[in-house]
Amino acid sequence: MPAFHIHVTTGAGTPIYRQIVDQVRLAVATGTLSPGEALPSVRSLAEQLVINFNTVSKAYAELVREGVLESLQGKGFFVAQKRQIYSRGERLRRLRHALDSFIHEAVFLDFSAEEIRKAVDEKLAELDWQTKPLGEQT
Repeated sequence: MPAFHIHVTTGAGTPIYRQIVDQVRLAVATGTLSPGEALPSVRSLAEQLVINFNTVSKAYAELVREGVLESLQGKGFFVAQKRQIYSRGERLRRLRHALDSFIHEAVFLDFSAEEIRKAVDEKLAELDWQTKPLGEQT
């Protein structure tokens, strides 16, 4: 499995802590990071990315709250066993919210429905998780 690296863009519209959260969540969801795998320490990642220690701490704290990571006292942060913390209704609500934002932005940028579908299909193929049965998505 290739090494996982977090990349942040300063001055982007997305806060740095959110960039970290999003990248770790995606890596866990696609199996790039596996349950039990250690993440860099807060201090180490902050130094690596040349960002404030508190920014990494905030990102890790959110990931722990979401159940993506677990914190083991004195040992660090590890990818938690996959479990669904949201009901199906809440997951659908969140998906619809994300889709609304995505579609509105794509329409604002003047993409056609076909261009949007093609971009989504390409991204799903790139992630290559949708072809795995649910039990194999690690």
